[in-house]
Order: sequence, then C-alpha cells, then structure tokens
Amino acid sequence: MPNPPIEKPNALMPHWLICLAMLLFLSIYNLICHLWGDEIRQPLQEPQRILIRTVFYVIAIVLFPLTNLLRYILLRLNQTMPGERTAEQRYLITILVTQGAIEIVSLFGLIMFMLGDDFNTLYIFTLLGVVGIYLHKPKREELQSIIDALAVKNP
Repeated sequence: MPNPPIEKPNALMPHWLICLAMLLFLSIYNLICHLWGDEIRQPLQEPQRILIRTVFYVIAIVLFPLTNLLRYILLRLNQTMPGERTAEQRYLITILVTQGAIEIVSLFGLIMFMLGDDFNTLYIFTLLGVVGIYLHKPKREELQSIIDALAVKNP
C-alpha cells in the first residue's frame, strides 16, 4: 500500500519561508558591507586576522557534517517523540535549527569583513552559507516520513 500523500499542498510553506529569510539575511549582510563597509570596519593586524580566519574555516568545516548529523537526529526524534505537535510543526523545528546552525557560517564572513578582511573572504563565507541553506532545505520526503511514523504510532 503506497504512503498517503501530504494532506496540505502548502505544508512546507513556513519551512521555505525560513530558507528565504536566511537568504535575505545573507543579502542584507552583503549589502551593508558594500554600502557602509568603511564605516563598520575595525581593522585588526594581519596575523590576528589570519588566526581568526583559520579558526572560522575550521569551525565551518566541522559545522557542515555536524549539522547534517543534527538534522538526522532531529528527524528521528520527530518520528519517535511523544506529543501533540503535528508533523509540520515538528519538521519546522528541525528546519529552524539546521538553518540557524548553517547561518553561523555566513556570519563568519561578516565578522571577518568587519575585522578588516576584504570582500573575497565575505564572498567565500556567503557562498558557504548559500550551499548550507541549499543542502538543508525542506524536503517533502522527510516530512512524509514523519507523517508516516506518526500515523503508525497514533493510528
């Protein structure tokens, strides 16, 4: 017997709005840096910036698989945890947490720009943030798996 489809056609609309908000924040960061870059910069010496940039790259490299693991754990919890929340509400929390974790990576670019790095560093971290938003976008199959698990648990 095939799985019943998601009842509401717009069930993922709030989830996609979160992704849109994250992309909007990325655009705002970049716009602020282009318009008021000289005013917001507080340059550090080059050796200090290199150290901070290296730490941020390491954090970004670790954060991508860690966020993927976190998403997997949250999806399993959504399927098994008791409670009255709907599948859409449970999945919304998963999207909020994973998108928020990935947004941190793009903030690194803004921080480094404010510390005196050039636009290249800002763009690298911005693109990493965009890739993260894409990788952790809402997926209908994941929501359907939560709906299926809750239907089996609560017939």
